[in-house]
Amino acid sequence: MADVVVVGAGPVGMLLAGALRRRDIDVEVLERRPAAGDGTRAIGIHAPVLSTLEASGVTDRLLTHAVRVHRGEARSNGRLLGTVRFDRLATRFPFVATLPQAATEAVLAADAPEPLRGANVMAVLPRAEAVVVRAGIGGRPVELEAKLVVVAAGAGGRDLVYRPGAVRRREYPDRYLMTDATTGHHADPDVAVVHLDRDGVLESFPLPGGSRRFVAWDDPRADDDPAAQAQRLRDALARRGEHAAADAVQTATAFGVRRVVAPRLRNGRIFSIGDAAHEVSPIGGQGMNLGLLDAATLAPLLASWVTTGSAPDVELARWETRRLRSARLAAALASMNTALGRPLRAADAARRAGVRAMLAPPSAPLFARAYAMGFDADAERGWSRG
Repeated sequence: MADVVVVGAGPVGMLLAGALRRRDIDVEVLERRPAAGDGTRAIGIHAPVLSTLEASGVTDRLLTHAVRVHRGEARSNGRLLGTVRFDRLATRFPFVATLPQAATEAVLAADAPEPLRGANVMAVLPRAEAVVVRAGIGGRPVELEAKLVVVAAGAGGRDLVYRPGAVRRREYPDRYLMTDATTGHHADPDVAVVHLDRDGVLESFPLPGGSRRFVAWDDPRADDDPAAQAQRLRDALARRGEHAAADAVQTATAFGVRRVVAPRLRNGRIFSIGDAAHEVSPIGGQGMNLGLLDAATLAPLLASWVTTGSAPDVELARWETRRLRSARLAAALASMNTALGRPLRAADAARRAGVRAMLAPPSAPLFARAYAMGFDADAERGWSRG
């Protein structure tokens, strides 16, 4: 019987598995995907995560591959509305580190056990002194036992933990188009740019190797043919002056957004973390970071439980309270970002004025800290209150 079974081999699951393994905990990872994915949605790692992982050496390895984004700019019709200065924040890592999600997974996997792939987990059943995991592996039903189970399988793993209807889900009407494009020389190679205009938001984030991530608001009623989606993204880029990127776009990925924050993260010996427990709009880039902080702060508590044989119930309750508070805060910020990025006609001038005010003194440092996750309940480490 394993000490801990982790369901899901994405960044959150692999971080948890690696952190437990470094503490000499016997951990197994079950993953439905037959091979490591090349997921592209989550690219930014914020200061609280970098601070939390520094002692393990993971931060140094992540930064070896990453672009350090020291500031972001809000623009409208080619004009600067304001600047978010991450480099002026009183934190040990005053920037956002950007790298492809596949690169993040590879760094985190270096410390974790090799996942058992092709494992389709169908049920997680609590018992008095253990948890039974029922899965299909290679077409055969299998039952595993573990002292503790953590579901980190994203939104697809939510039903393993929560009863139908137990978790409220809000679907937004918005849709976005996304691509990574090699732009060659760029006027702002390490600056994130958010274009806000009458057509809605276009976000541009630096990535290693001269690439950038582009995300544009898209009319949910528009043609969902892949060729039509790619052309709309090219058009959105060209309208903002990103002609080199527009020429480089081959395909576009369409996605919608929803908001989910579960009421609990723990049921006895079963835990839910990451997108399985809380899902926020990727506009703002905090979803993966929430999950990474879930995992990093949960690992020492699970290790203590396994080592001593006694559940640290008080500490686990505090952990759950902190992580849920952080998820609600991130969800509120994501909702604001989503609303701010919608197309506006008559109110476009008011939006520009509002953004200018937000990003000007004295409120500018507060917004910079919010976007850098400085108000997360586990952000105190490496973050000055001065």
